[in-house]
Amino acid sequence: MKKTKLNHDEVRIAVVGLGYVGLPLAIEFGKKFVTYGFDINKDRIKELSNSYDETESISSEEFKLSSYLSFTSDQKSIATANIYIVAVPTPLDINNQPDLNNLRGACKIIGGLIDPDDIIIFESTVYPGATEEVCVPILEQISGLTYIEGSQSSNNGFYCGYSPERFAPGEHEKKVTEIIKVTSGSTSEIAEKINNLYQSIITAGTVMASSIKVAEAAKVIENTQRDLNIALVNEFALIFNKLGIDTEEILNIASTKWNFAAHTPGLVGGHCIGVDPYYLAFKAIESNIYPQLILSGREINNKMGQYVADQTMQLMTQRSIPLLNSKILIMGFTFKEDCKDIRNTKVMDIIKELTNFGCIADVYDPILDTEATLDEYDINLIDEPELNQYDAIILAVKHKKFFDLGIDKIKSFGKEKHVFFDVKYMFDREDTDGRM
Repeated sequence: MKKTKLNHDEVRIAVVGLGYVGLPLAIEFGKKFVTYGFDINKDRIKELSNSYDETESISSEEFKLSSYLSFTSDQKSIATANIYIVAVPTPLDINNQPDLNNLRGACKIIGGLIDPDDIIIFESTVYPGATEEVCVPILEQISGLTYIEGSQSSNNGFYCGYSPERFAPGEHEKKVTEIIKVTSGSTSEIAEKINNLYQSIITAGTVMASSIKVAEAAKVIENTQRDLNIALVNEFALIFNKLGIDTEEILNIASTKWNFAAHTPGLVGGHCIGVDPYYLAFKAIESNIYPQLILSGREINNKMGQYVADQTMQLMTQRSIPLLNSKILIMGFTFKEDCKDIRNTKVMDIIKELTNFGCIADVYDPILDTEATLDEYDINLIDEPELNQYDAIILAVKHKKFFDLGIDKIKSFGKEKHVFFDVKYMFDREDTDGRM
């Protein structure tokens, strides 16, 4: 393939996977090119076809701007595409190992559809080398075509690229078009073509990596670095709480130095920061390198939910509040503030620890869909807390709606003698009984 410029009449894009990452991409590409949004979830396709997005990433008005976009769960409907963009989830299994089943499934579908010269671009987060080690063999086997890379040329082959997602759930003010995009391709010509494709919608600009593996590695270290930074301040919090001094005040004072990197303690869940380090660790161990610092950071962050529960119960014991059958209100269940995403929420760790000690935990999260959450988690999700009911209140997620309630209203949910633990420093220190 010699041409690198985009011919809008010839570009036909299929976005495979329409979650937090795939849908915004499909919306933007659908403004300029013939675009098919594909997902195996028929209910998801039905709602999107009616201009409704349950994740609230896209408003009903935005759907109307994508005049070239259509949605489908029929594989045959995307067979005419010549560029496939894969944006499926890449979670962990129960042993914290990469679970690439969604990725493999997408490759099997695409492998049965692609023609010579088609391009498959992966956005799903993986470890360095996964695209060419895991995805390419599946595509070759099912399609019967040859993967074209480096300086190779072929009349019967396909190309690949990797352009990692950089989506931040819940941060609606930062659209996909406003975030610098990393691109790469299996040949220099295809890398340029993929870069041009993304430049057509990304106003923030693009950065072209020298290889697919470099782009994969750049993505996975972005969140690994954030994970380690949070692990460090979480360890600070463990130390300072033991010493009886306030972590928030210490961090605020330290932040007055010009080169201090400000982070706050907290629960690290979701599908990025709490997952990506394990992908890099997996590849490192496979390469006979033990990633001690990365896994140590993961160990610290994974214990923070248990720590919050233990601190709350310790405060209850100090106030002679019996733990057995005590009622505890957990405020917030999502993995981050003002976001409906509950994937890998570490609030669940708080609940498990409390119930292990005989406590009864009610969960209140006003931004969640009650039915959908109960289908995934076995929790007591309530519509609204009652007054004077709880022996302890744990403010676990920094939702704006909780701030709007105010400290007096929140404390009114507690009994006359209760404990209030503020995980995310939402309220002043003197208004709380315990904090991270």
